[in-house]
This record gives sequence, structure tokens and C-alpha cells, in this order.
Amino acid sequence: MGKWHDDHSGRKWYDVFTVAGLRVDVIQPGHVLCSFTVPPRLANAGGRMHGGAVASLVDLVGSAVFFAGGSPTTGVSVEITVSYLDAARANEEIEIEARVLGIGGTTGCVTVEVRRKCTGEVLAHGRHTKYLAVSSKL
Repeated sequence: MGKWHDDHSGRKWYDVFTVAGLRVDVIQPGHVLCSFTVPPRLANAGGRMHGGAVASLVDLVGSAVFFAGGSPTTGVSVEITVSYLDAARANEEIEIEARVLGIGGTTGCVTVEVRRKCTGEVLAHGRHTKYLAVSSKL
């Protein structure tokens, strides 16, 4: 397969390819704000951020906000939706902000906004519902 694949396999590959450079700016109970400069490797042929990369950030930051609220787990995704309104360009700085909408019983729901950092223009809006596994008391 080659050295690049050998050095970047599994989780390490995901970290290097997709989320390297993600910065956590604010972390509070129920709220996480990150910033990210879109690397060219995450852009499509038109030079705009690939929708799959946006969905990955919605998943990742949307999961992290549960930890910020004190949950012992990030849970298991039940549903992720993303509405794409515009696209960031390669080398453009964006913000990803997640907030807990609610946690009830064994499920939780968060909202995630992806914005152009310089203008605040919303590029994508995501919603992430998770099953928050309950550990056995036996």
C-alpha cells in the first residue's frame, strides 16, 4: 500500500486527514466553539469545502458538546442532518459551534452551525441526535 498509508492508517489517518488543525476556542457545559482553516485536501475540484468534510465536523463537534456537558460518553449517532447553505473555500477560516438542545432519558440532541469566521455567515446547519448509552448497574 505504501508508506503514506502505513503511517496514516486507522484513527491516526482520520485525525491527520480530516481534523488536523481544528482548534477549540470555547468549551463550556452545553456549548463548544471551534475554528478551522479549511485545508486544500478537504476541497472539491471547485476549490470549495467538500460536504462530507462538513458532515464530519458536525459529527465530531456535535459529539464533543456532550462531553462538555459532563456526559461520560459521546454516545452513538441516531441521526445527523446537514443543510448546506453555502461553501467555504480552501484556506478560508470557519467556525463550528455546537449547543445542546436537550437531553432526555437516553437520548440527546445538539445543533451545530458552521459559519464563515470573517462575516458570521452561516454555511451549514446541522442537527445531531445521539443515544447516550447507560452503563449497567449490575
